Amino acid sequence: MSSVSIDLWGGMDALTNWLMDDVLGAFFNWLGLHGFADFLMSDTLGTVIMLLLIGIFVFIVGFLVDITMIWQERKMLGRLMDRRGTMVGPLGYFQNIADGLKTFLKETIIPENADEGVFNLVPVLYIGTSVLLLGTLPLSTQWYMSNSELGVLLTFAIFCIAPFVILLGGWASKNKYTLIGGMRAAAQIISYEIPLFLAVVSVIILTGSMNYGDIVAWQQANMWLGIPLIIGFIVFFIGITAEAERVPFDLPEAEAELVEGWGTEYGGFRFGLMMLTDYFRGYAGCAVVALLFLGGWDGPFPNIIPEEVWFLLKAFIVFAVMIWVRGALPRVRTDQILSIGWKRLLPLAAINVFIAIALKATGVF
Repeated sequence: MSSVSIDLWGGMDALTNWLMDDVLGAFFNWLGLHGFADFLMSDTLGTVIMLLLIGIFVFIVGFLVDITMIWQERKMLGRLMDRRGTMVGPLGYFQNIADGLKTFLKETIIPENADEGVFNLVPVLYIGTSVLLLGTLPLSTQWYMSNSELGVLLTFAIFCIAPFVILLGGWASKNKYTLIGGMRAAAQIISYEIPLFLAVVSVIILTGSMNYGDIVAWQQANMWLGIPLIIGFIVFFIGITAEAERVPFDLPEAEAELVEGWGTEYGGFRFGLMMLTDYFRGYAGCAVVALLFLGGWDGPFPNIIPEEVWFLLKAFIVFAVMIWVRGALPRVRTDQILSIGWKRLLPLAAINVFIAIALKATGVF
């Protein structure tokens, strides 16, 4: 990536040092509380405050992205159904804020037989791991939080935590229907993760890197990987749609059968967090599609349109396709979901890997 970058870690570190040393530390020294001032200026406390600020920053950015995605989905579904969608506020945007406030202010009810500790821990784990996903995804050569050489591997390692959290949430509610929903969701996610990984392997074979910046740079120098690896692109899009439990792969949460699936017993603030988390994961999936197959922040007129705009535009276009699929297709049965994953996508993903190997071996790329 470019050496001229806006390093969020460095920026937050500088902000923390200024706040703790130059502001609070100097103030308490002026008051004569030198011991407390030394504590405030210690490296350990500074690291804790920096991590807290980074977490708040990522959550706020993710929350704004979530609200925008919910607004986009409601308006698009409205048009697909020949209606206008949400109408509260400018372009209907305030309806999402009103619904969020209503959800967060509702009473929190814990089932009598639930394992209260695990029941309360699951939403924290679910949203925590999903917020971490945003930290692994760069916005451009200048905006990123993590520039790891194993960035792609890190993203999917965090994605893989979800089945365990979902199963744990279904079990902790001590409700047979939530347990069934959790088992279905975990089985579905696992069955689609293998084709997902194979599609990613084909990208790594051609580019020779697991760093998002290197992958995007390769596409800028050659072509978007969605063209030579069109099979992998389609497999990855279907797999990430199932991974995010979007229609038509949302049967674990189908309202007509299992109410809210593994999250049936969650309400109020916890339900709101879990709903936001679903959109976190949906956005992360769309962003990964844009990075791996659509050139990331690569676009025309780079001196006029910033890289960040191109990247966000591609991610929201991918999400728009997900919304179109939701409005156009019916739900798929559980047995069909698993059959598509194991019998259709897995062989196609394997073929895509062989295509990538052939392109690399013959020197085409």
